[in-house]
Amino acid sequence: MRMLRGTVVVGVAVLVTLAGAWRSGVQANGGPKKNRGCSDATITGTYGIQITGTQPSARGGPIESVIGVVIRHYDGQGQFTQVANVKGSITGIVPDAPGFGTYRVNEDCSAVAQFEPAPGILVEERLVIVDDGNEIRSMASLPPPVMVTGVHKRIDSR
Repeated sequence: MRMLRGTVVVGVAVLVTLAGAWRSGVQANGGPKKNRGCSDATITGTYGIQITGTQPSARGGPIESVIGVVIRHYDGQGQFTQVANVKGSITGIVPDAPGFGTYRVNEDCSAVAQFEPAPGILVEERLVIVDDGNEIRSMASLPPPVMVTGVHKRIDSR
């Protein structure tokens, strides 16, 4: 019984120590956590993006499944250019479609990007920047019928 109590006391001490280290911002490797916030410059460079979801097949048309891959270059100052390859289950593929837009990054590493894939159609994406800007998760927030998500991976930092 005495040995069991000693083991429990040691176990509790280890847990308290680990919890204190976690709360003070120390990672398992002993280094401090990175907590410097984000800015437009956090996502400077070129990203490969994979998208999937649903969208209207035409203005007011039936909803179709959509997949795609995009190369997007963020300039670090709120502008981006891209080349998209998107395939709809009804409309087929639109290869190598150039595009451009704007983005704004918040200090909490959330962001908003906007572009017009066709005249009069504004697409707004909500982004979350992870892994020090090496990866981004996105979802289309406008227009309402577009339900597309994306995963962005940094290709380079040029």
